[in-house]
Amino acid sequence: MNEGRELIEALAQIEKEKGISKEILLEAIESSLVAACKNEYGKSDNIRVIINRDNGKVLVYSEKTVVEEVEDPVTEISMANAKLKDPKYELGDIVQVEVTPRNFGRIAAQKAKQVVVQKIREEERKSLYNRYYSMEKDIVTGIVQRYVGKNVSVNLGKVDALLTESEQVRGEMFRPTERIKLYVVDVKDTTKGPKITVSRTHPELVKRLFEAEVTEVKDGTVEIRSISREAGSRTKIAVWSNDPNVDPVGACVGVNGSRVNAIVDELRGEKIDIINWSDDPAILIENALSPAKVVSVSVDEDSKSASVIVPDYQLSLAIGKEGQNARLAARLTGYKIDIKSESQVQKAYDDVDDILSDRAYYDEMGNRYEDDGYGDDGYNDGFEDDGFNNEEKDYFEE
Repeated sequence: MNEGRELIEALAQIEKEKGISKEILLEAIESSLVAACKNEYGKSDNIRVIINRDNGKVLVYSEKTVVEEVEDPVTEISMANAKLKDPKYELGDIVQVEVTPRNFGRIAAQKAKQVVVQKIREEERKSLYNRYYSMEKDIVTGIVQRYVGKNVSVNLGKVDALLTESEQVRGEMFRPTERIKLYVVDVKDTTKGPKITVSRTHPELVKRLFEAEVTEVKDGTVEIRSISREAGSRTKIAVWSNDPNVDPVGACVGVNGSRVNAIVDELRGEKIDIINWSDDPAILIENALSPAKVVSVSVDEDSKSASVIVPDYQLSLAIGKEGQNARLAARLTGYKIDIKSESQVQKAYDDVDDILSDRAYYDEMGNRYEDDGYGDDGYNDGFEDDGFNNEEKDYFEE
């Protein structure tokens, strides 16, 4: 069996095992051999190397221009010699002349080995990059390898990713060989292979987990319109159904909480609040403050702010521990939310009444008189019918 046929069979085996096209490898070998011919002829601009796809035989051709008088034998051929090869050649035609050097098969074999090794590395890197690039902005399952300082090395199949400290949930600890879900934030191509950034804290991780667990979310019947998360502690999601017969919250919760509990387990006990989305900001804000009950919501869409009144016994629940519930609700809705209890609002009313009841004015002679709500010109300068001036109105509004 000759070397050429062995080369073809070897390339066929590589194509089968590595998934790298035999044709791509042969073209790369031909290109490298053209460069090698420069040492033999001093130039390679007019050299073509062709490898027979069946038997692997390597042939080198020099492309020469037909001329009357040859000045450069490397690039030109006389009309007489051209006619000997084929009578149809005319002046200016290109003739391919075989110029395969002696022992070129040995040179070809050496070059082929170098090119194949390099090409395999390039194609494997490219294949890995394409594979994991398609997973960008999605979740993957990784196997914990080891801790590298405060970072965690995670195997994703054919490549390792580094879960950095900033992308870890505070308090989470992993054991080697443990399987965990990760969100692929970014995939970059480098000379050493794809560099993959993964996260356990990203809000989209929760969204992708719901897509994987809840059929209605995956097929688009139920949409996750907004999500806010404090990783490891609590997440709020607002859901909407495109089918009036499908309850979006119920679909995400599942029978006896089976669906949401599976996600909570994956997130190691992180609490998840699922609320109904509404295009009405007031209703959305009321829902977002769940599980707290709301008395009223006043929305200013221009300033993207809202004032919320809740029963006294619901104030701490509405605000949440260290303000977490209100903070997540604000992120979920996109509104700045000011929460007050009914007694706080009533006290503000009472304080204004007390201030106004004690108010008196003095004329230039020092005589005291009660304010009637009208200035010297006889026009009302305060509230329309209640005798307050603008300064007191501002206090009331605050």
